[in-house]
Amino acid sequence: MKKIAWLALGVVGCASVPRFPPREAMWHDLDLNDVSVPCRAKPSEKDPNHVTCAPDPYQSPIIWDGADNMVFRPLAESFAFAAWGEAINVNSLDEVPDSSWFTNRESDADPDADELSLSACEKAQLLDPDTAADATWIIDKGKPNGSSPGFRVNIAGKGKYLFKAEPKDQPEHPSAASVVGAAVYHVAGYNTSCEQIIYFKRSLLKLTPGLKTIPNFGDAKVFDQKALDKVLDDCPKRDGLIRIQASAWLPGYLLGPFRYKGTRADDPNDVVPHENRRELRGGRMLAAWIDHFDAREQNSMDSWIVPKGEKNAEASRGHVVHYYLDTSDALGSEWDWNEISRRLGYSYIADWGQIVTDFVTLGIPTRPWDRVHLVRGREIFAYFDVDNFVPEEWKNEYPNPAFSRMTERDAAWMARILAHLTPGRVWQLAKMSDFTDPGAVVYLGNLLEGRLEKILARYLTRLSPIGDVHVEGGDRLCGVDWAQRRSVREAAAFRYAAQLSTGPDVTVTPRERGAICATLPHVAQDGGVPDDAPERYIGVTLSDGVARGPLVAHLYDLGPTRGYRLAGVERPEP
Repeated sequence: MKKIAWLALGVVGCASVPRFPPREAMWHDLDLNDVSVPCRAKPSEKDPNHVTCAPDPYQSPIIWDGADNMVFRPLAESFAFAAWGEAINVNSLDEVPDSSWFTNRESDADPDADELSLSACEKAQLLDPDTAADATWIIDKGKPNGSSPGFRVNIAGKGKYLFKAEPKDQPEHPSAASVVGAAVYHVAGYNTSCEQIIYFKRSLLKLTPGLKTIPNFGDAKVFDQKALDKVLDDCPKRDGLIRIQASAWLPGYLLGPFRYKGTRADDPNDVVPHENRRELRGGRMLAAWIDHFDAREQNSMDSWIVPKGEKNAEASRGHVVHYYLDTSDALGSEWDWNEISRRLGYSYIADWGQIVTDFVTLGIPTRPWDRVHLVRGREIFAYFDVDNFVPEEWKNEYPNPAFSRMTERDAAWMARILAHLTPGRVWQLAKMSDFTDPGAVVYLGNLLEGRLEKILARYLTRLSPIGDVHVEGGDRLCGVDWAQRRSVREAAAFRYAAQLSTGPDVTVTPRERGAICATLPHVAQDGGVPDDAPERYIGVTLSDGVARGPLVAHLYDLGPTRGYRLAGVERPEP
């Protein structure tokens, strides 16, 4: 451990060359502030004189997005110098500030089951079919796109909901995946929709005449009583009630999907290229955990949020909020073609690297999809498993510009967030699936915990897993070792050491549940030199005996009266 500590001192450098100024870390991005967008005419059939002051909605062509990311972008980048490095929206503590994309909401304390099950829902959004009157759920629109059938329902006093049905070959799976997936994204810090599984009687619905539905491919189709009956007849039933997934309509003026590359030209707040945002890069590990292979721009949404009290949703003042949507293909989904289903999570639909390798090796090497198999009685989870899951090798449906740029630091950041989820909380997530078969809930819980353990073992043992770094009592540098908290290794494997950049060792005191503290001797006095003087600056290297890389904390000693101020944190590569 001494060798690791001394190696890390090279990162700290000489105490006379501070790497961070003595100021608080940035925790709130300015993109949450309202901005003005120029107003312009936008006539429509209903209103030829319509004027909008919101950003223009973006229509994401599914075929072009797939072709661009599978063929044209990889081809263009193969002839270019890959210059991307680390994510650029990270604060001095190696964390991501709250923004219109992400909120630091993970907590050490386990919320009760009711709190976790709310996910992104407000209590006022929860539906109660048992107390609803017949013909009060008004179907006012067919489902605009997507592979699963459905329709929009307008409920007085509640709002609008998109009801999504389920295929007969995987009953209860899409709704379970949507609700569990939304809860996972929400608890990790992302913006997502309110998702519920409800059981209701058919008589609650009232169909508005003249509706149409638009599939992903092909022309619009009439959505009449016959089409509605077909959707409802195919849904799973429990005690005569229809099971369906209800997605609450997002707030604000919807702008269409966000892109995983570049910025919105019409959003003054959007200045960080999306492929360089850590929350989008690190989202790859979140998607890998639940096998959300369908994480692409079509399953996202931007919304223009105006100030509270403003009645015009397209008013000039506002800001864009970015949402993740639709995880119904997570937790093991199937395509009509079994050979594709077996490859989901292990290979892109068109994986040029694997195609070349198979050509050169004559297809002899055994691939993960050659080993996966359906589990009898658990076919609804398809090929979702633990044994063949390798976190760093997971792939989504086709290359995602942000996922492709994920670095070790991005993945380790996500692993520290996921480490907050205790086995008990993972079990609560599994129970949200509300499968009729209790054994399916247990099976899902074991899958989620097993895959999560693999992610934590991989990404909390290279870069330092010590997070929540802060100063207590003026002279104690403290943090939480998430690898120890989550029992990634046996307790005896964790051996803590700390060393100042000025030379001497410092004793590290372990506390409960992975918490640690190191008491620092003062190296400067009250008053005299300015707060940012090099004489006040020190680095502290912390190692835990498990991770190959240490944590390096940068501090200023403001004297015995004011104590130490934490200025920055680094996790050097081992």
